[in-house]
Amino acid sequence: MRLKIKSPQNWADPNPKKKSFFFHKTKKRKNSIKIGFKIKNFLKICFLIFFIFLILIGITGVLGWTWLSKDLPDPDKLLERSEELSTKIYDRTGKIMLYEIHGEKKRTIINLEELPEYIKWSAIVVEDKRFYQHHGFDFKRIIKAFYINLIQGGTFQGASTITQQFIKNAILTPEKTYTRKIKEIVLAYQIENKFSKDQILKMYLNEIPYGSQAYGIEAAAQTYFAKSARDLDIAESALLAALPKAPTYYSPWGNHKEELLVRQKLILDLMIQEGHLKKEEVEKAKKIDILKKIVSRRENILAPHFVMYVKELLTQRYGEKIVEQGGLKVYTSLDFEKQKIAEEKIKQGAEKNKKWEATNAALVAIDPKTGEILAMVGSKDYFNLKEDGNVNIALRPRQPGSSFKPIVYAAAFKKGFTPQTVLFDLETNFDTTGKKSYVPKNYDGTEHGQVTLKKALAGSLNIPAIKILYLTGINFVLDLADELGYSTFQNRENFSLPLALGAGEVKLLEHTIAFGVFAQEGIKHEITPILKIEDHQGKIIEDYTSDNQGQRILDQEVCRQINDILSDNNARSFIFGLRNNLNLGKRPVAAKTGTTNDFRDAWTMGYTPSLAVGVWVGNNDNTKMKIKAVGGDIAAPIWNAFMKEVLKNTPIEKFTLPKKIVTNKAVLNGKFIDETIVKIDKASGKLATDLTPSSFIIEKKYSKVHDILYFINKEDPQGPYPKNAWKDPQFKNWEAPVKEWAKEKGYLDEIIPTEYDDLHIKENQPKVKIIFPNDNETYTSSFIETKIGAEIPRKKINRIEFFIDNQLAKTINYFPQDFEQVPISNLENGFHKLKVVFYDDIDNQGENEINFNLLREKSYNPQILWLIPQNNSIFQKFEFIQLKLSLIDIFNPKNIKIYAQNIYTMQEYLIGELNNIQNNQINFDWHDTLTGNYFLYAVVINKDDKTFQSEKLIINIKGDN
Repeated sequence: MRLKIKSPQNWADPNPKKKSFFFHKTKKRKNSIKIGFKIKNFLKICFLIFFIFLILIGITGVLGWTWLSKDLPDPDKLLERSEELSTKIYDRTGKIMLYEIHGEKKRTIINLEELPEYIKWSAIVVEDKRFYQHHGFDFKRIIKAFYINLIQGGTFQGASTITQQFIKNAILTPEKTYTRKIKEIVLAYQIENKFSKDQILKMYLNEIPYGSQAYGIEAAAQTYFAKSARDLDIAESALLAALPKAPTYYSPWGNHKEELLVRQKLILDLMIQEGHLKKEEVEKAKKIDILKKIVSRRENILAPHFVMYVKELLTQRYGEKIVEQGGLKVYTSLDFEKQKIAEEKIKQGAEKNKKWEATNAALVAIDPKTGEILAMVGSKDYFNLKEDGNVNIALRPRQPGSSFKPIVYAAAFKKGFTPQTVLFDLETNFDTTGKKSYVPKNYDGTEHGQVTLKKALAGSLNIPAIKILYLTGINFVLDLADELGYSTFQNRENFSLPLALGAGEVKLLEHTIAFGVFAQEGIKHEITPILKIEDHQGKIIEDYTSDNQGQRILDQEVCRQINDILSDNNARSFIFGLRNNLNLGKRPVAAKTGTTNDFRDAWTMGYTPSLAVGVWVGNNDNTKMKIKAVGGDIAAPIWNAFMKEVLKNTPIEKFTLPKKIVTNKAVLNGKFIDETIVKIDKASGKLATDLTPSSFIIEKKYSKVHDILYFINKEDPQGPYPKNAWKDPQFKNWEAPVKEWAKEKGYLDEIIPTEYDDLHIKENQPKVKIIFPNDNETYTSSFIETKIGAEIPRKKINRIEFFIDNQLAKTINYFPQDFEQVPISNLENGFHKLKVVFYDDIDNQGENEINFNLLREKSYNPQILWLIPQNNSIFQKFEFIQLKLSLIDIFNPKNIKIYAQNIYTMQEYLIGELNNIQNNQINFDWHDTLTGNYFLYAVVINKDDKTFQSEKLIINIKGDN
């Protein structure tokens, strides 16, 4: 609708002010009217859309409700029961029934008012604490669960009320879908409108499964405690309330008792929080050893640990209701003949191991070509509840000790290390903080010097194992462990270097599967306990035999390297001897033992190409065995006996040998010494040249003895040499013991320099000029006065030496600013040569010389001149001190003694003596110097028994600092 406004047509008005005013006023009014109509139209449209949306929602809701309601059961028929069929579990042949899960339920109806209040509230606080507030479904919990599932993925779950749980178990099927969840909510609403809360709670407590065919609280009380629910105490009630969430998983006779106790204590704490129990009552209940009150059971069951493992898997997949009532036929992978042998050997071995204070043992055997479980013995006696015999150790995390080392070495070979790689088995501190908090020892208490990885793994040496874990990388090893199927290494921040020695936990079943990957040269098959499942009509609903091609996890050569090491009895003999329980005679077999350092767990893992077997020995309660209760002595005999029995009369299979590996690095090829003798300049550390003074030349025997970090980059072992190996946090710790070892063996562990001495060069040599005297000048005195000059490129002087006829006459360690006197009293008349040699701080030298003529009358001035050291020299305690003196005009000397006199105490020490003096130059070496300030002086006696004494020098010998 449009509204038109007629213009007043007064544009011709001669008054401009009036015209202008009237024109603007009219325009403004016109625009505001248009905007108002637009807003009204917009609101009408929005209202119309909203109205249509509501109608559509209503129609959709009606249709959805109609569609959902057409298949809903009648709430009035809640307590009617359908026919219940038993599930049967067979061995691999289908001829031997291992266990029948009976369809007949144990159920006894009990009224709510007959039960103690804490039974009712135990169920409510853990399953649905707002039970008395909602109308069948808890909208807040649904929104929360929906959000969590939306973020984490998966099906809608986690918000069921007690009413919904009752419906799920009494009426609906157990599949987890949105449609079933919506139907569950609709039925819950209907039931809440039909029954009171107490009636619903009564139906729930009488219908809900508690495991072991016990349905309802009364049947559960009779099954687990052999008493009526009326007589249950607080602790017992809380334990039963913990079961419905997952009856098979939390079964008191099952493999998750610790988790059950955690849940029971959670319920007790919730009872306090919600005000249903006093703290004193709960604390008293917590102190009760509730598991001891569980009655024992003895059922007609074969291979019980394996069967209960299969039952738990079935329950996870199909739900308790289908497993216990659906009439399934389950054909497992179990080889019953091997199972019987396994049970026999475990029982015999456990009996023998009592002397080691080991009460239990477990065994798993698999076919590595398929991943099928052939035998599983989780404890020596499933029905011995006093020793927790029903606990399946094959599924429990335990520390594997050294049996985990092959996983570490396989990761190392995968990364580029070789079986010939050389490591040093020397006592090493692996704590990079400077503390000695982690210095592991080998099992035999000794170190073996340089060893190859093959020798280290075969002999199960601990120190090399930790080194190769560090070199390979913890995450790299754990990545492989994940790929191999281990489920126990999720919190990676908890693992460090002790992982190499088995500080992490593994499950025997998963451990055996991992060793099966080695047997199959890198192909992993998923754990396969079930071959086929049929429904009650014989229709195959699951078939695991046709789709098990396996997945390549490791390179074929890596596995062949591991197989070669673990099957080499000679390689392990330096630790285990040739006669050990890992040897099956002519049949090749690869095997590895393991023992935790506190003797709580002992293992033996071994395999042929067609059979992988793992054995654990220890105590279920994790108490220690006797010291020296090692895997090779208590687990290996069981493993050996089982292997020999089940492999009897079967073809002998051989492992394929690995290819020889040659890399571009000696340390990866089994070499660690490359000895060469080289002359080195001390100043530059580089190769000496013709210009390097002899005083700065040392001969070094290079052997390149370093630990492996010197030669390889951890991230790329076969790649370039590391540029800054010393930056590695472990470099210093690993190098120190290797240097000590090399020193003991007489090796020098440095890399030969490739560059030449660039400090002793002509450009650095001092240029010397004798300013005075002139060449061939005549002298008549007992000394020559000299004046010298020099250009010194390095600007530092070490000393200046004056030679007369190539004999040292004087040494000074300063640059003379004026004339310097050089003694010549011992010379005969005639022509002689004066040579002046300048030495800089690294003995670069420059020299000049002149001739002079000595013409004087005979006169004598006997003297003892100090050439070395200079007056006021400073030395360090125990430093070697060289002493040089010159005898002038002292004829026929026969004895000289050198004394050191403490300046403060005036105590004298004879530090040197020489008889039969042959020339006027005296040289002494002073060792064992002591801290202090001393006078040094010499006393000479000639053959006429005349005594001469030198001037006293002052020297300072400092302490260690």
